[in-house]
Amino acid sequence: MAVSIEARLKELKIELPSAAAPLANYVPFVRTGGLLFVSGQVCQWNGERRFTGRLGAEISLEDGQQAARLCGLNLLAQARAAMGSLNHIRRCVRLNGFVASTPEFVQQPQVVNGCSDLFVEVFGDAGRHSRVAVGVAALPGGVAVEVDAIFEVV
Repeated sequence: MAVSIEARLKELKIELPSAAAPLANYVPFVRTGGLLFVSGQVCQWNGERRFTGRLGAEISLEDGQQAARLCGLNLLAQARAAMGSLNHIRRCVRLNGFVASTPEFVQQPQVVNGCSDLFVEVFGDAGRHSRVAVGVAALPGGVAVEVDAIFEVV
């Protein structure tokens, strides 16, 4: 019998924020066939933006990792809203991480590990995924990190 992801969240004492409403003309998720595409989620908790600034300037690597973890929590909240339960997620297929950073900052992969590590913690091996981690000049609302995801669902 597969481990319940909802039970795993409780066991890990992980609370999810409310699924955020879109800020522009898009939907928070799209399901097609066995895939769930979740739109980019920023580092906010129930609408309150956190970790604003750029890596390599105002934001430390450790805070950037926490920002990415927060993006991951928001991705899980959107996935739960889409599917009714995280137990319908078979695996995480891909993450795309965007890190607001100075031109000299080159540790974007280590920042996005904050989200990747969360998914492995929650889903085990099914949380391992392909990934992109890139630096960008700016993100919506001045946040430090944004991550989107593709999940395989049943």
